[in-house]
Amino acid sequence: MYVGTLSFDLLLGDIRSLKEKRSVVRPIVAELQRKYAVSAAEVDHQNLHRRATIGLALVSGDAEHLTDVLDRCERLVAGRPEVELLSVRRRFHGEDD
Repeated sequence: MYVGTLSFDLLLGDIRSLKEKRSVVRPIVAELQRKYAVSAAEVDHQNLHRRATIGLALVSGDAEHLTDVLDRCERLVAGRPEVELLSVRRRFHGEDD
């Protein structure tokens, strides 16, 4: 069994309220969940208007599949024009951990 996680630190555009922030973050989380069957949520900076951290996790029996899905998730978030991807933290836990 392999477990992979990604943590995206995002800077949002011209956001002036938490309601506007939710209207940007929620569709990203929903698309990650829908397209790639990962567990995803906003995990930090919930009270800041222009910052967000989205975390996701995936469990797989195949390390190559896990890496492929995590790569696709990273490209999806990086390609969103309404956010600036400041950093990505990737963790991979295999059977030897």
